[in-house]
Amino acid sequence: MTNKIIIEIKQRESFAGGHHFDQAGAYERLRGCAHFAVSPDAGPQAGILDLDLAPRNEDGLVEFFADFLILKPVEPARGNGRLFYDCGNRGNMRSLQFFNDAPANNDPSTLEDAGNGFLFRRGYTLLWSAWQGGILPGRERVVLKLPVATNKGEPINGTVLQEFSVDERGSYMMPLSGRSDAHSYPTTSLNTRNATLSRRRYPYSEREDIDPDAWQFARIEGGTRLDDQSKKIGIVPSSTHLLLQDGFEPGWIYELIYTAKDPLVLGLGYVALRDLVSFLRYDQEDSAGRPNPIGGMEKAYAWGRSQTGRFLRDFVYHGFNADKKGRRVFDGVMPHVSGAGLVKMNRRFANIFSPSGGAYQHRFCYGDLFPFSYAETTDHLTGASDAILKRPSTDPLVIHTHTSTEYWQRRGSLVHTDTRGRDLKQPENVRIYHWTSSQHSANPRLVSPKQSADVVNLINNVYTSPFFRAMLDAMDVWASDGLAPPDSSYPTIEAGTLVSFAEWATQFPNIQGQMLPEGPLDLPLMDFGPKAAEGVLSSLPPVIVDREGYMILVPSVDEDGNECDGVKVPMATAPLGTYTGWNILKRGNGHGAISWLTKGSYIPFPDTPDEQRATRDPRKSVLERYGSSAAYVRSVRDAAERLVTKRFMIEEDVDRVVARASNWGRPRTDVRLSADDSCDRRENNV
Repeated sequence: MTNKIIIEIKQRESFAGGHHFDQAGAYERLRGCAHFAVSPDAGPQAGILDLDLAPRNEDGLVEFFADFLILKPVEPARGNGRLFYDCGNRGNMRSLQFFNDAPANNDPSTLEDAGNGFLFRRGYTLLWSAWQGGILPGRERVVLKLPVATNKGEPINGTVLQEFSVDERGSYMMPLSGRSDAHSYPTTSLNTRNATLSRRRYPYSEREDIDPDAWQFARIEGGTRLDDQSKKIGIVPSSTHLLLQDGFEPGWIYELIYTAKDPLVLGLGYVALRDLVSFLRYDQEDSAGRPNPIGGMEKAYAWGRSQTGRFLRDFVYHGFNADKKGRRVFDGVMPHVSGAGLVKMNRRFANIFSPSGGAYQHRFCYGDLFPFSYAETTDHLTGASDAILKRPSTDPLVIHTHTSTEYWQRRGSLVHTDTRGRDLKQPENVRIYHWTSSQHSANPRLVSPKQSADVVNLINNVYTSPFFRAMLDAMDVWASDGLAPPDSSYPTIEAGTLVSFAEWATQFPNIQGQMLPEGPLDLPLMDFGPKAAEGVLSSLPPVIVDREGYMILVPSVDEDGNECDGVKVPMATAPLGTYTGWNILKRGNGHGAISWLTKGSYIPFPDTPDEQRATRDPRKSVLERYGSSAAYVRSVRDAAERLVTKRFMIEEDVDRVVARASNWGRPRTDVRLSADDSCDRRENNV
């Protein structure tokens, strides 16, 4: 028996009103569903947990289905013959947002949705398809429909742990998955005495058990809260919801441990991606004789951000970059802000939606497990040796990019060090770039400094999207012509730019009133129970075997608190403040802990020397640094042009970043000087 794929096109229409994108011409959009049927006994599916326990059709094959969206040139010959795969984050499309500076949209159809047109002007065929099981339909997300594993028709049960936390009062009900857009594994019993609900103030605080009579497996009908007396609501028993009578207290970490049933065969997500991309690249027709809708591709590249960057690393690590005929699926992969993590979804009752671990919430999620690096190394705590890249005939080229946040919250140093914290040489087919002083979620359309209610500092707003465009161009010439990208650029121990937290704390400037983080997110060695090797997490919560765990290091900083080594965007080369990958939670929300991944810090410089003296700020003022807005703009232009020379930016982005720098970079920055201010005018013009 062989794997089958049938491509169903449900919608075919013009994109962007037929607009012509330079030489690539007009584009069209195809929405559809890929129907898969695979043999659970065949080699290409070897290692997929519980596949042998999934229901089979009359041909003995296991069926599953994946939504997709294709944006392609109407005239294929005008395209560049390259497939660009957007590895959707929790079902959401992100490539147009970050490569084209377009609005976030899961159903792009207009010229506005094309943003600056970069990917279309380059002639790429764009594919966005479902790989992640457990996504619920909504907001045009792509969904992967997977079978449920059973024991000869009887339900399979297992222990599940889920964390919950809220930022504001008024939440009484939660899906057991912790997210309204994620599938919840149902409980086997509505009796709360068969489960444990606890809460704790900080990750390592002692747990406080919550009385079984104070909560229910139930949902609210007609609303979401119990204290709204103006609404008629009902309480209905539910095997997929948790109801807390007094509501969730902001700033506390709640933990539910219960017995669940009906695990999805999540590992089929690897197969869904592999077989769809392989078909679109290499085959002329599907299993039903229908023609390939894009007609084949010369090259294929994959980009994933955050969770999906981890998935691409995991996809390659488990050998799925070789299709069922042994051909390379992706010529190049581009994991962004993945940190040192993998997805580890080939486990029973895995919740892929759960974050991969943060300093406060979800601290002990198991997204970061050995191996961390593309290069082979030995885990000094277990003695195991491994690497993400270990199949030279099918391993892709890799451009791995990360920000300051990944060093602080995603153990980013382990991507390029061994587990003891020593520099680790990377393979020749890998490039690693640290985008200094930027943060995990760098929204290219952020137009002004944002203050979130739960953190101390303004949100880091360093503009990094020009790097995405340059990196894709670099990947294409590397894969197509053999012209290697610039050398890797990241902090190292040898250069003295990758340091311990204790050393970092002596470098960071003493800014009055500024709280400092407690240190980067640690990584203890954890034991998940005797069946962990089989992919079944049967012992939850995990037991911490070695609290000290692995050595985690952070980039060194200069006298302004900005990072020293890596690739600096113009905003960081000509800074108007201190930009960090961490922010500090306010009182009532985990006070003093590092906030979630999406909230780095922007700490503006004093505008004038008078302000600097009044605030006793050790950092030079904006006027002392640049003298005038025009001089600041010149500094940004010089930085941008140097990056073009080094191939970290493309020429067309110079004018974009310069335009953003005009008038002291406002409204993106917090500078309060007029455009023509100089050192002679100082405070009276503020």
